[in-house]
Amino acid sequence: MSLCFYFCFLFVCCCLFFTLAGPVKLAGLFLASLAAWYLGYLFASHIHKDMITFSVANLQDIGNKPVLRPPVPKRQKCDHWSPCSPGSYSYRILSGGGKAKLAKICFEDDLLISKEKGNVGRGINIAIVNYRTGKVISAQFFDMWEGDHSGEMMTFIKNAPEGSLLLMVTQDEGSTRLKNDAKKLVEELGSKQIWNMKFRSSWAFIAAKGFKLPDDIQKEKILHSDKNNRYSGWPAEIQIEGCIPRNLI
Repeated sequence: MSLCFYFCFLFVCCCLFFTLAGPVKLAGLFLASLAAWYLGYLFASHIHKDMITFSVANLQDIGNKPVLRPPVPKRQKCDHWSPCSPGSYSYRILSGGGKAKLAKICFEDDLLISKEKGNVGRGINIAIVNYRTGKVISAQFFDMWEGDHSGEMMTFIKNAPEGSLLLMVTQDEGSTRLKNDAKKLVEELGSKQIWNMKFRSSWAFIAAKGFKLPDDIQKEKILHSDKNNRYSGWPAEIQIEGCIPRNLI
């Protein structure tokens, strides 16, 4: 009823306007209005109400379409950016950062030394891994700030069997009570930075006993404490990571 009322009202207004314009234009307006009303009536009677509702709903949903996002990258062993080949071991050694961020040693996605394991401590942390099986043999830390543990560290390293991987990393301070004979022993394993260790240096190192690691993998890194320290009195964390082939021996 309301639609008819508006058509009638429009028609009356137009009639009043065109009365002064002559009977021909008035007749044309009348026929055009009648045709428009009839076409509108036919259109409304042949289209189902649900179709109109569905079309309006589709228009409203255009702005609600889900945004396509790239898939989340699959997590790799030891949080590597890219996976190691099936014939390789993955490793990641992360030094401590200040007092709050503790060192980690990860091998084949197994945390050998970490806060979660409860076995990380001030000084030099060492994990020994059986190269053939990829399983940890032993893990221990040696405090180099208090006590005399340099000799204990030497014994620990010497007792590692042939065919072992040794993964080492500092937490807090690892140089003060580290003696020269211990440095020489680590140097014999292939370290090029052990003699450069300074107060609170961040240091990470991986070595093999009884066989040689590939030249193209990360084996060692060091960062000294200085005026540009990330933490108050401590340098930033450092890390080394890589993939070790399983067919070296």
